[in-house]
Amino acid sequence: MTTYISILRGINVSGQNLIKMDALQKMYKNLGFGNIATYVQSGNVIFNSENAEPEKLGTEITQQIEKDFGFNVPVIVLTIDNLKQITDNNPFTKDLNKDKTFLYVTFLSSNPDEYDIKAIEEKKQDGEEVFITGHAVYLYCPNGYGRTKLNNTFLEKKLKVGATTRNWKTTNELLKIAFEIHEVRK
Repeated sequence: MTTYISILRGINVSGQNLIKMDALQKMYKNLGFGNIATYVQSGNVIFNSENAEPEKLGTEITQQIEKDFGFNVPVIVLTIDNLKQITDNNPFTKDLNKDKTFLYVTFLSSNPDEYDIKAIEEKKQDGEEVFITGHAVYLYCPNGYGRTKLNNTFLEKKLKVGATTRNWKTTNELLKIAFEIHEVRK
């Protein structure tokens, strides 16, 4: 069994695509997953599954959500190693002058092929910083994520891949829970 982290895009936001976490956990259990844990109401689920490809799991979960709840929700699935690598490689955490409450990670569904970095950087507002890698976009938004123009919709359009964003606290909490579940499984 492998421990995975699934990050759902766009549930329980502004009264849209409402899914209660207990119903989501039940759905994951019905899919045959084990040691299921959720974190906050925005669609973060940690679970164990027999060896499978994260992309296939994401597709399976998306299809089941549509079947059970009636709407399409993109799902990005990561392994612990993927998430640890993403957290370890955040270039902004090394800068002690940056308030970590303004750090965000936009998780990407796949590696973006070609994109215009200049067009992305032109959208930055005062004090904002952006760093793009193959599986994540790191954002520093000192005015808050709600005010940035570097949001999911914009990044998906410019990078031509699916994306969903979590704040730095949530990202680290997901990794912590995943390690706890992984240890219980041993």
